[in-house]
Amino acid sequence: MQTDSSEMTTETSGGTDADVFDAIESIGSNTAENFVWAAVIITGSVVLASIVRQTVARLINGDELVGDLVGRLASYTIVSFGFVYALDRLGVSIGPVLGALGVIGIAAAFALQAVLENFVAGLLLQIRRPFAKGDEIETNEYAGTVVSIDSRTMTIHTYDGEIVRLPNATVISDPIVNISTTGRLRSTVSVGVAYGTDLARARAVALEAVRQVDGVLGSPNASVVATGFGDSSLDLECRYWHDGSVAERIRTRDGVVVAVNEAFSRAGIEIPFPQRVVRVAGERDRTDVDALLAGARPG
Repeated sequence: MQTDSSEMTTETSGGTDADVFDAIESIGSNTAENFVWAAVIITGSVVLASIVRQTVARLINGDELVGDLVGRLASYTIVSFGFVYALDRLGVSIGPVLGALGVIGIAAAFALQAVLENFVAGLLLQIRRPFAKGDEIETNEYAGTVVSIDSRTMTIHTYDGEIVRLPNATVISDPIVNISTTGRLRSTVSVGVAYGTDLARARAVALEAVRQVDGVLGSPNASVVATGFGDSSLDLECRYWHDGSVAERIRTRDGVVVAVNEAFSRAGIEIPFPQRVVRVAGERDRTDVDALLAGARPG
């Protein structure tokens, strides 16, 4: 029984190999006319795929990123069918070829694991749609405007003028902050005042200064809160709201810092420098040292 099974396995394997060789031989035995028709089919499928891709992108005009990705998938499908029909025109049996391609596909899947991971991540990004083209986002320590997203990468134009292409798998696994969809953002500016300062007065002066800054929203209201005891100062935080864009955040932050600094200067409120008090172990009080020196002088 074991011998028969072995012989059947060998025969099956040999049959598969024979089918593949037969497919190769059938290609070589074709006429020039068949090769011309196969070339026409493949060329036609490529042209049709390009037309379908552009048409799909125009039809899905609500989101350019989705339209582009769906168009790509449709074009790949059309080209694949064209390739199959071209082989059929050449008299090639598709079954053995597909079997051989399946084995090759499994090996390619392992070799191209990162590429496939990015492709699937690109599809998930299109399904979840956490952002659209033109949105301002922050992700993977980059901030900028979304330019495009394809089957492998997402491209953003940073505020430093750089074009950054991030792998889709990296984007989907990292937090994404869509600044464009929030409408408004809250920012915080920290400032310290000297110990002994009247905190109630300092908070009132800072709050009035923040409210006067152009770009700071009146609602929700701005606030100034004490946050703790620093090494050299009593720490305050100025919290305020502004329109949801990075440019506006930078502009209003600059205005708040300047306004609070000038308001404290006019009110005589000190923003202290970092200070350290150093005491040497065993050192006597200065008064005691002066007294000893005075007693040691001749009368």
